[in-house]
Amino acid sequence: QVQVVESGGGLVQPGGSLRLSCVFSGNIGSIYGMGWYRQAPGQQRELVATMSSGGSTNYADSVKGRFTISRDNANTVYLQMNSLKSEDTAVYYCNAKHGSLHSWGQGTQVTVSS
Repeated sequence: QVQVVESGGGLVQPGGSLRLSCVFSGNIGSIYGMGWYRQAPGQQRELVATMSSGGSTNYADSVKGRFTISRDNANTVYLQMNSLKSEDTAVYYCNAKHGSLHSWGQGTQVTVSS
């Protein structure tokens, strides 16, 4: 089993920045992919950014050039969000892929508003 805990959300003005953190625990050696997803009210959950265990990254077109996914060790991944827009407002979820399973965190709210 893998446990996932996100942090770092909050209220930020348009054009501002936030950094989300995600810590994995449990059987972290089984993780082969990790990522960030978001879900706005009334909308489906969507991919924001992913990273493979080898370091390959993938971004949604809407965040390319503004968001960066990174990892500093085996159990922590970040999402640096710059030039935030109102349409980035959502609950952000961290995800770990391990075996045939996905583990999700509880989510962290990001609100971009003046």
